[in-house]
Amino acid sequence: MALGTVTTASSCQADPKSLRDKKSISTVSLRTLGAGQHAVEVSAIGLGCMGMSYHRSFVPDQKAMISVIREGFDLGLNFFDTAEAYGPFANESLVGEALKPIRKDIILATKFGFKEGKPQAGLDSRPERIRQVVDESLKRLQTDYIDLLYQHRLDPAVPVEDVAGTVKDLIAEGKVKHFGMSETDFSLAKDGLAQIRRAHAIQPITAIQSEYSTMTRQPENEVLALCEELKIGFVPYSPLSRGLITGYINERTKYISTNDNRPTLPRYQPQAIIANWPMLDLLKTFGDQRGLSIAQVALAWLLAQKPFIVPIPGTTKLAHLQENLWAANYEFTDEELKRLTADLSAITIQGDRFG
Repeated sequence: MALGTVTTASSCQADPKSLRDKKSISTVSLRTLGAGQHAVEVSAIGLGCMGMSYHRSFVPDQKAMISVIREGFDLGLNFFDTAEAYGPFANESLVGEALKPIRKDIILATKFGFKEGKPQAGLDSRPERIRQVVDESLKRLQTDYIDLLYQHRLDPAVPVEDVAGTVKDLIAEGKVKHFGMSETDFSLAKDGLAQIRRAHAIQPITAIQSEYSTMTRQPENEVLALCEELKIGFVPYSPLSRGLITGYINERTKYISTNDNRPTLPRYQPQAIIANWPMLDLLKTFGDQRGLSIAQVALAWLLAQKPFIVPIPGTTKLAHLQENLWAANYEFTDEELKRLTADLSAITIQGDRFG
């Protein structure tokens, strides 16, 4: 079964000088998020940049992270994701510096939605706050437009029509190209799917971003069908479950709690990690027979679910970034995909993704 790739092409027609004298950039599978004039073409796998400066215990050398981001572009990656809340602010500054030489050749996504950019301070999607965030983000990102602007979380105090209308105005002004929403499918108690429809009626949505992986499969219940109906792309964040679906972390892993949320999450407690290890064993067994790593099997499986899915795994290591990108090259047979999905579904995951 093909992965549903839209096309294969050189990853952006970049000025050779912008590649810092690199020989050439790799070919890459491309996918489309959204439809019509609200569509954007991106590499089949993007890069979630959050962990390069926020929420993943250690903070790596920023010069090294700039190099990883630029090397990712040279490998064919053109879709980069950040947010004002990551730091706050520090990650946008890092990403802006890294992408400045290649800005016109990539797709840049960021987010608004929290008071002072701090999730712990509460939600804030008032129109005036959205405008303030966009102006500040543009400065940190060293650009004059944002390709894809997400509402980070639904704000029950602000009608979603007002949010979509504000972004529509920003698009008309040229500060934003496309509109996205994040985590709406996990807000079903707040009628999240209906809010997607209401927002989409005001300003067509290009992408929904939510957690989706072999361990977190709630989007399969309804949101993927809604995305297919409305021709909205779907961008899974944490597609490797914050490193858990790699074997890179285990029940003995130590976190720096001042810069990592995993110590507070039920699924990352030692007993839950041990209980969930059979999933890693399953992915490893599949990959061992096909020359794939656990991470590559997990990402290829996600890509095989729908042609409009574009995962954004995060990493701080160039070798892992390349490994992730190569996952897009694997094509399941119908029987392989059916069997692997059935085997994954037979495993009961222990521990919620959030507390």
